[in-house]
Amino acid sequence: MSDQDRVTAAVIVIGNEILSGRTKDANLPYLAAGLNEIGVVLAEARVVPDIEAKIVEAVNAMRAEYDYVFTTGGIGPTHDDITAAAVAAAFGRKVVRHPEAEAALRGFWEARDIEVTAARLKMAEVPDGASLVENAVSIAPGFRVENVIVMAGIPSVMQAMFEAVKGDLKRGAKVLSRAVSCQVPEGTIAAGLGVVQDSYPALDIGSYPYFSEGTPGTTLVLRGTDAAQLDDALARVEALIVECGGQPLEARSG
Repeated sequence: MSDQDRVTAAVIVIGNEILSGRTKDANLPYLAAGLNEIGVVLAEARVVPDIEAKIVEAVNAMRAEYDYVFTTGGIGPTHDDITAAAVAAAFGRKVVRHPEAEAALRGFWEARDIEVTAARLKMAEVPDGASLVENAVSIAPGFRVENVIVMAGIPSVMQAMFEAVKGDLKRGAKVLSRAVSCQVPEGTIAAGLGVVQDSYPALDIGSYPYFSEGTPGTTLVLRGTDAAQLDDALARVEALIVECGGQPLEARSG
């Protein structure tokens, strides 16, 4: 697959609660799997605090480099929900209250006899010119500005938002994988594995060491878009394992 055919994405996870360890991020694995399904390569991910300058820096760096940038977190009603303002600043736009978002939110709350407050209406604020991203779970929308797609941090809501935009994304060739494990130390197989990698520059070949009952082993994972090339490279890796005194085993997960 040529660089012109490659579709790439990055994820910015926003929130002090992630960096503090109080909340474990569940969104990145979901996005990685969902993007891979449609042939979009997740090439980078960053976790940034609730600081506008940090968000602006990450958004501007990533939107210039990748086809898509997804952000998660920071679009709620509280003082530390600053993603909309930060994304607006990154694009040099002002923040506006989106009339469609406001109408939907007002209708949702009024139907449930929930007071409409200024804090709640903050969830209708987006950068000027942004399009809305549907939220089928709790109504409050995400939004999109050019190639930046802004979503909630709550996993169920983020997933609904991603599924709402997934069908509109440009697609590339799906990345396939092959994997094999062996009870051979990573250091023993490293040199030969480098030779295999050099022979298949279009593939990504990774090695992941483990210990099983005190015995060192290595899982080898090959990723690429050409199934035949993956099979050829896997055969080379399996032969290398035998040369190093091991036997190819079913790939370990995790």
